[in-house]
Amino acid sequence: MKGLHTISFILLIIGGLNWLIMGIWETDLGAWLGGGGIATTIYVLVGLAAIYELLTHKSRCKACDKGGQMGA
Repeated sequence: MKGLHTISFILLIIGGLNWLIMGIWETDLGAWLGGGGIATTIYVLVGLAAIYELLTHKSRCKACDKGGQMGA
């Protein structure tokens, strides 16, 4: 499961950076890199990664495990 978490985390970073690029330069990184089918595949993978992280976050998060207080 650690591998799946690592992959989903990387995909979320890619998705977040894409939103940053879209917000600043109004350029869609997915469409620029591969266009049509590849961009759609990337977007679906990023969305699935977000759902996975959303559903499994609390069980792995050290801050959530301690009531939301880091270092407590």
